[in-house]
Amino acid sequence: MEIDRNAPLNARKDILILAPLEEVWSAITTIDQWSAWQSDVTSSRLDGELAAGTTFHWKAKGLNIVSTIQVLEPMHRIGWTGKSLGMKAIHIWTFDAVEDGTHVTTEESLSGWFPRVLKLSDSHFLEKSLLNSLQVLKAHVEGT
Repeated sequence: MEIDRNAPLNARKDILILAPLEEVWSAITTIDQWSAWQSDVTSSRLDGELAAGTTFHWKAKGLNIVSTIQVLEPMHRIGWTGKSLGMKAIHIWTFDAVEDGTHVTTEESLSGWFPRVLKLSDSHFLEKSLLNSLQVLKAHVEGT
């Protein structure tokens, strides 16, 4: 699974989190708990077990999103596609244990009419969004 590098918006960011891989993985994959620690997410519900092919419904930044897990490599990689008003997303998270904690990489592409409009008003929207997500994850897992 890859993001769409030709999409109007696509970005990749990474961060070092000073916590064990298991804790970081759990935070991202316990989808039902996202709203407890991510202020941009107001609701999230996994429609079954955490597995490729399972859908989840969530609301972020006022948008209702339906996503489907496309790839799941436990303790290493999770990726999903999502649809919302005027937009299709591909989002991939990769986790690697390192000496000081966990190296996390997230990448996403947004296609459709809404990202094309968004790009005109803020061409760095997705970079800022991914960086914010990583910083929120880091603060949550590190307990800061």
